[in-house]
Amino acid sequence: MLARAERQQPADVLSDPQWPKMWPFNQHDFRRRDEREDSDFYRCPAYTTHIDDAAVAALRKFYAGLDAFRESASSDILDLASSWISHYPNSLSPAQVSRISGVGMHAEELARNRQLGSFAVRDLNQSSRLPYADDSMDLVTCAVSIDYFTNPLVILREVYRVLRVGGECHLSFSNRCFPTKVVGVWLSTNDAGHVWIVGSYFHFAGGFTPPLVRDISPGLGLDPMYVVSATKCGKASR
Repeated sequence: MLARAERQQPADVLSDPQWPKMWPFNQHDFRRRDEREDSDFYRCPAYTTHIDDAAVAALRKFYAGLDAFRESASSDILDLASSWISHYPNSLSPAQVSRISGVGMHAEELARNRQLGSFAVRDLNQSSRLPYADDSMDLVTCAVSIDYFTNPLVILREVYRVLRVGGECHLSFSNRCFPTKVVGVWLSTNDAGHVWIVGSYFHFAGGFTPPLVRDISPGLGLDPMYVVSATKCGKASR
């Protein structure tokens, strides 16, 4: 099914993904060239973005269109694999910011992120349990980091746990990465394959609506950007 997806346009992949009956990946698929603990690899803060300015602007525009970021919204928001910047709308009010939490690798980077009301330092590849209560979030985002998770199904089930029914999760990604730290299955496929892979995480986690993909790429030879999204709709299968 993944090979079939690679032959399609990324925006079309999830219209008929033809999911297999069983989880289609094995441990080898999530091995990395550099298997050092991520806390060692990311021990120094890095105040840079991992996509170009046009892709950042496209992602910020996408977030701005979400109900959770409207001025009147009283939403609890979680940014997974957060850093010194979350790419959320610049117009966030103080009340909205106070309801935004982040989980990331580096305390110094997270402390510099003015869009976070609180944060927790956590290597999700070592400890996937999110430090939040069941049914406590309305929105979960993860920007250009889903390709680094070695246990994505566990993490998506944690996302399901902390989301309220009707809460949304948006996983965005491009084609840039640290090739030594990204999981192997990501390196072996193209943009359309990446869409199928991320969509499969939602599907096999259980309890989410069928995933949808949005191609928000700025075009003109710039970094491509895709967002795969799903909504918590009921009890997850395990």
